[in-house]
Amino acid sequence: MVIRGAGPVVIREAREDDLDDIVALIKDLATYEKAPDAVRATADGLRTALFCEHPKVFCLMAETDDHQVAGFALYFYNFSTWEGVHGLYLEDLFVRPQFRGQGFGGALLKRLARIACDNGFARMEWVVLNWNAPAIAVYDRVGGEPLDEWTTYRLTGRALTDFADRGR
Repeated sequence: MVIRGAGPVVIREAREDDLDDIVALIKDLATYEKAPDAVRATADGLRTALFCEHPKVFCLMAETDDHQVAGFALYFYNFSTWEGVHGLYLEDLFVRPQFRGQGFGGALLKRLARIACDNGFARMEWVVLNWNAPAIAVYDRVGGEPLDEWTTYRLTGRALTDFADRGR
């Protein structure tokens, strides 16, 4: 489904021929988030994740009406035990600097909200870096609420494998 926003904003589902753009956007996001060397994602890995028979992750592309790629949103479904239904988890949303302030980020969020509503999901969640004031302003504007009482934890790399192997 293609959603046309006000003016030149187009939101559509990613296609396999978008893979190089998706990798480039992920790298641009990592640079923006001050971690340019952290990206390990490849077009082949994303092809397997996004375009397999039963994908567990999905991607929307934001582009201009003349097909310039402006940004993307990568998401997957989670589950709320309290609500008893799925939710949508936004892993990454990024709009290239030259396209910011033109409605691409808001249009991506709106399309994600529509996906959540159309599927009967209870909520949509994401995290944002505390210093990312422009993104926080967008999230506040669309009605997002920060969950200050929650702390995100992550187990990764050596700590993950060490823990998994402990007591084996």
